[in-house]
Amino acid sequence: MEIKMPKLGESVHEGTIEQWLVSVGDTVEEYEPLCEVITDKVTAEVPSSYAGTIKEIIVDEGDTVAVDEIICLIDVGESEQEADNHQEAEPSKSNENQITSSISETSSSNKSTSNKANNNGRFSPVVFKLASENQIELSEVIGTGFEGRVTKKDIEKAIKEGTNKKPSTIVAPKDSPKVTKQAYYNAPSPGSSIPVNGIRKQVAQNMVNSVNEIPHAWMMVESDASNLVKTRNYHKQSFKESEGYNLTFFAFFVKAVAEGLKAYPLLNSSWQDAEIVMHKDINISIAVADEDKLYVPVIKNADEKSIKGIAREINDLAQKARNKKLRSEDMQGGTFTVNNTGTFGSVSSMGIINHPQAAILQIESIIKKPVVIDDMIAIRNMVNLCLSIDHRILDGLQAGRFMNFVKTRIEHYSIEHTSIY
Repeated sequence: MEIKMPKLGESVHEGTIEQWLVSVGDTVEEYEPLCEVITDKVTAEVPSSYAGTIKEIIVDEGDTVAVDEIICLIDVGESEQEADNHQEAEPSKSNENQITSSISETSSSNKSTSNKANNNGRFSPVVFKLASENQIELSEVIGTGFEGRVTKKDIEKAIKEGTNKKPSTIVAPKDSPKVTKQAYYNAPSPGSSIPVNGIRKQVAQNMVNSVNEIPHAWMMVESDASNLVKTRNYHKQSFKESEGYNLTFFAFFVKAVAEGLKAYPLLNSSWQDAEIVMHKDINISIAVADEDKLYVPVIKNADEKSIKGIAREINDLAQKARNKKLRSEDMQGGTFTVNNTGTFGSVSSMGIINHPQAAILQIESIIKKPVVIDDMIAIRNMVNLCLSIDHRILDGLQAGRFMNFVKTRIEHYSIEHTSIY
């Protein structure tokens, strides 16, 4: 049977095989993940449509193929009667949903209690089913798959070795992806090279396309964030206790930007075929880094959300990205990008526009510095806002007005007059 490249989004027409999770000769169950695929919008797993044995892998890791192209062949190897029995034995849709729900709950529980060195807390339906049937504690199984995933072979070995009562003695292979990823960050030895593939390759291509097509221009303004700092710190503790996640400075900045885009909609546009397309919705893309990967999920209709609502979405999208659970829908529809470069201590930067958007705003570090107010020196919390614009669409006038609006909005946050909810 043929397994084809699935369509992973409405505007996605191709995908790159980042890593195969199976090899020729492996036995797989229906819905078991076969490989990791990346597009310019999302990273996803391709599940098997059949139970059988991997007969041939047609597309190599790093290769890009169009949607509906064959990527591998599976030998089903069962008679029509066996196939009928298999279908009869399949869980109903409701049971399938219950299994999926249980996987999600178990995965969440394991993430909070398991040793991070064991596995990444993500389990396929096949692994979950085998663990449940054999009373295996998934948090104790060491995953040798991609990024610490527990594979079918791992769970079968755990069953054989009886590791349900004690930690597994499975050892990750020396050539596991984790070692490769670690090498990416621990400076490689002089003279060595690092292969560029997966999301890093896709990001590189997108950046080249943006720079080659878009004439970039830059602008920076300085804003006094002292009142913002007071407002956020005033609500910080009670917000965390009531909501269960952090009220970040970034949520306030995104809210100010959303209001600025509402007031100056030309910033919320795209250049398409010699026309400027004005977007109806204000969907703000935010950059989320995870190890060597960069994701850009989207806060939809940001102008309609409160600071609390934006804070929740920032938290949810960041968690999804770090747990490899972002869906294609989470990555689509962005009309403007806000990048929180201040997280890394940056005070000035020039972002490359997220094509085909018209601009990207870099929020730098909030730092205390002396400033002159009414001919007196005062210590204030200052922040730089750095804007990159598509000069085909925007000039200094529109960019300057937008930046002045955002700057003023940030400076007017206050404990008395700013509603978090």
